[in-house]
Amino acid sequence: MELSKQIAEWIRAQVKNADKKGVVFGLSGGLDSAVLAAVSKMALEEGVLGLILPCKNNPQDEKFALKTAKKFGVKTKSITLDKIYDEFLDLCTEGTDMAKANLKPRLRMAILYYFANSLDYLVAGAGNKSELTIGYFTKYGDGGVDILPLGGLLKSGVRRLAKGLGVPDEIIKRAPSAGLWHGQTDEGEIGIAYEELDKIIASIEKNEIKGMDEKNLAKVKKMIKDSEHKRCKIPTMLL
Repeated sequence: MELSKQIAEWIRAQVKNADKKGVVFGLSGGLDSAVLAAVSKMALEEGVLGLILPCKNNPQDEKFALKTAKKFGVKTKSITLDKIYDEFLDLCTEGTDMAKANLKPRLRMAILYYFANSLDYLVAGAGNKSELTIGYFTKYGDGGVDILPLGGLLKSGVRRLAKGLGVPDEIIKRAPSAGLWHGQTDEGEIGIAYEELDKIIASIEKNEIKGMDEKNLAKVKKMIKDSEHKRCKIPTMLL
């Protein structure tokens, strides 16, 4: 069975098992969310909503999000979060640049769950295996979801799937970015190109690390270790 059909069937099963009516997800204009939109539409003809949630974003993001929605016939709703973001920072005047950047995906998470609750949907996340493995996501932000349909695919796998699904080339070729600040790119922040990152993750999983760049290998291992708290069940003291 084609991978896209497998993922679509999995989404359909998750919705059915949770006794929900559909899925809602953030439509960012990037590669991962475009693939998520495509497979969600394959899974559920109805009950698919893509939320476009700009928050001090590059205006191009919304353009590409709408292009994705049109390509795959996904219903959308756009809500600009600039005002609420500014008001939040007015209330919380002290904070690091990273705390302010991570507020954006956390605001989006709140909106996604508002619609999920209202529509009786599940929140689907677009996180891929490369990012989940090293903790490159915001805890209770883009990591705050009910299901992760692309969570078993490395970034390179998502890119291949995108080509097969017919995601527009200009979206596939866009530099991956979470839009956390002006000019931010995922690879720039991670410090390793996705192609290299995927090779290292695959090598670690197979325990075949011979020939890997030692500096990058150590960097990835540290990221995996330091982000373990993001992937684990919340530690609870039992009395």
